[in-house]
Amino acid sequence: MDAVTDRTIHAGRATPEADWLACTAVREAPGIRATDLVPAQARAVVVSPHPDDEVIATGGLLSQLAYAGRALCLMAVTDGAASHPGSTRWPPRRLQRYRPLEQARALQRLGVAGAAVHRLRLPDGGLQAAHPQLLDHLLQLLRPGDVVFTTWRLDGHPDHEAVGEACASAAARCDARLVEVPVWGWHWSRPQDAPMPWRQARRVSLDAETVRRKCAALRLHRSQWLPDPSTGAPAVLDSATMTRAARPFELMFVHDTP
Repeated sequence: MDAVTDRTIHAGRATPEADWLACTAVREAPGIRATDLVPAQARAVVVSPHPDDEVIATGGLLSQLAYAGRALCLMAVTDGAASHPGSTRWPPRRLQRYRPLEQARALQRLGVAGAAVHRLRLPDGGLQAAHPQLLDHLLQLLRPGDVVFTTWRLDGHPDHEAVGEACASAAARCDARLVEVPVWGWHWSRPQDAPMPWRQARRVSLDAETVRRKCAALRLHRSQWLPDPSTGAPAVLDSATMTRAARPFELMFVHDTP
């Protein structure tokens, strides 16, 4: 199956970053400033399926918004307890405690330690079935004029796609603006046949210091960077993830204002 229909995340098969940087749609996506994307009177709400997704997807944006004094709110949908199946080094109960701490340290490194974080503790790997609960939480949190950042609805990870779908529904019902960001989509798809909505793509430029903060924050998710000696599994995140994190921009799909 081609990349348009087969969105499976295959270990070790990441599309080279050079291919994306040479992609015309990526290079020519219109620029937008973080402070224009989230105006002074608006609130940025970042909905993260797992601890670390908010850094990978929008770490630079978050840092810029925090330094600009914008109102920020984060929703941590799961605690990422299913990241190491069968592991005795990282069993689910340890991950439930440890990954939120990693997330808190990473947010502090980005300069957004004061942002409200709503922890739903829904089941990692089970968010498609938990759609009603997630949607209910979102409808209680969102308000008109919010700008909602979340994972792309075709991102290739079931949890990412479920969160994207729930956010799209909630944003439409709450008169909020939806912004989707690919995370694993960069990994499995290819520039020549990517199903990405390029007409909605916008680039948020990141200065060198913001990129450094983002990469440093991502490294604080240590459980995801270390191989697991108890199972022999490689690290969940790999060098391709850090290479993408070090881009001097973040690309996101910005939907029309409500």
